[in-house]
Amino acid sequence: MARNGRPRMEDVAKAAGVSVATVSKVVNSRYGVSASTSARVLEVIEEFGYAASLGASSLRTPRTNIIGILVAEFEPFSLELLKGISEAAEDCDYELLAFAGATHGSEAGWESRSLGRLGGTLIDGAILVTPTVVGANGAVPVVAIDPHAGSADAPTVDSDNIGGARQAIEHLIGLGHRRIAMIGGREDLESARLRERGYREAMAAAGLAVRDEWLARGTFRADSADQPTRELLLADEPPTAIFAANDLMAIRALQVAAELGVRVPEDVSIVGFDNIPESALSHPQLTTVAQPLHELGVRALQMLLHLLAGEELAHSQVRLPTRLVERGSTSRVR
Repeated sequence: MARNGRPRMEDVAKAAGVSVATVSKVVNSRYGVSASTSARVLEVIEEFGYAASLGASSLRTPRTNIIGILVAEFEPFSLELLKGISEAAEDCDYELLAFAGATHGSEAGWESRSLGRLGGTLIDGAILVTPTVVGANGAVPVVAIDPHAGSADAPTVDSDNIGGARQAIEHLIGLGHRRIAMIGGREDLESARLRERGYREAMAAAGLAVRDEWLARGTFRADSADQPTRELLLADEPPTAIFAANDLMAIRALQVAAELGVRVPEDVSIVGFDNIPESALSHPQLTTVAQPLHELGVRALQMLLHLLAGEELAHSQVRLPTRLVERGSTSRVR
């Protein structure tokens, strides 16, 4: 430490395990330092109070050329989005930093806390994946993919959840199914509510009743489909088809059916939603509603780049179409 008690650049470099030149690059927002190293140096700077000796403005320059991708957790849906964002980022001057909160999205406001850590110091802007709260008054520009509450005061990108669910049910009705159950997603998620709405609309349009016992509730996690599937398949009058609100639950439903000796698709047809890579690897392969996961990521990045360039967006809410992918888990009712 210097005699006046203020930390020197050498002190920061030693504590962070990097060179003085690296600290200088971080302080002056120069190229050539990885995101993880920058984060470590900034943590030491904050811990030492080094900002007081250099001035906060020198540590928080307007540009870092890093875009943050904030997800509740790294699971198949978010990983596919990350692939799309990464591919699109190859042609821009920004690096990507993927960040997952420690609460796995179980607490409302996780993205606000994450932005508080990263915004204004490490990242220039952020893409939020299924955030619980989307606000435009943060430290950096943000674009949200599949937000919990639907429309927000920040730009959003999502899929046609209602239309996709209708595609799934109409496919099953076209195969002659009339007793069609649904394993829904988390009630606090807008996408789950919209998929249930699409299910109800398609059933009503065909003049089919939605029985309370045929509408189960999951959480989008695979294990949440375990008990609902057992109850549906072991009922006195089981459904001939099950629509699960995402692929993870649908794949678990396939596994539960096999454990119970229920044949798919001979005894029950099962449809998912998302078209994650695992859906083509299940046995039988899963019929599902494909979200354009890569395109969702690409569009979100394009919108954020426009915001970072100070440009207005032609559309602040973008909704992309879905399509049915028919595989071996559905067949005509017997």
